[in-house]
Amino acid sequence: MYEKGDCVSRRNWHILILSKGQRLFSLACIFFLLAGCAAGTAPYRHRPGVKGKVPLARMRYTVQVGAFSKAENASRLTETLRGQGIDATYFVAEKGLYKVRFGNYPSRAEALRKAEFLKAGGVIDDFFIVSPSEYAAAKKQYGESYLRDEIVRTAESFIGVPYLWGGNDADTGFDCSGLTMTVYQLNGLDLPRSSREQAEVGSPVTQNQLSKGDLVFFRIQGKGKVSHVGIYAGDNRFIHAPGKGKKICADSLSREYFQKHYAGGRSYM
Repeated sequence: MYEKGDCVSRRNWHILILSKGQRLFSLACIFFLLAGCAAGTAPYRHRPGVKGKVPLARMRYTVQVGAFSKAENASRLTETLRGQGIDATYFVAEKGLYKVRFGNYPSRAEALRKAEFLKAGGVIDDFFIVSPSEYAAAKKQYGESYLRDEIVRTAESFIGVPYLWGGNDADTGFDCSGLTMTVYQLNGLDLPRSSREQAEVGSPVTQNQLSKGDLVFFRIQGKGKVSHVGIYAGDNRFIHAPGKGKKICADSLSREYFQKHYAGGRSYM
């Protein structure tokens, strides 16, 4: 578990970036890191004979539904879809408004068929098909820095959102790897589900070479395995889902607790 302290609120996020020279703070956040961070279902592994960078697949066609004023309602629809074997997640579409996306279909026609079937069954209402070209990862003309900035911007939009993601059961909450997976998928990169699987793809990056949008990993559970992950946001800060009963927040890699448990960083660009 984390040591006591408070995560950085959305209101204080930019203030704390400006105070990066302060290296010592009160030790941060006692959190419950639950099994959802480490457990996963997607079969992502190193490919035989491949060393170093393992690239991420790009997101294809997804279905977007809903416009919820409460995260709890978006979470409820997400769990309903997952209960039907559909990969789904919810996100902050704009301030105070949550939407749900599901699926990763090879064609628009297949995504449309699935959405219409669910609508006819009363599971969803009106929907929108998201095309691969709409993701930040597909907009190569803007360069890598654009994609990295968009990943951080997306992660920042979750700051203050309740820890509600379901993981593998209703009590797990919005676990750390659920956040990182969602942020990457919303930008067009199909990041695997668990923190351990996320640590097996991409390229290793030393701490002093981290760039915005990289992932940072921690060994919290004391068994030598990665069990927590966050999104590096620059200036030695990262955004993560700390645990049940907490809100998504920003923290500092400089804090003694995170330095002690730091397990490395990875880049996927």
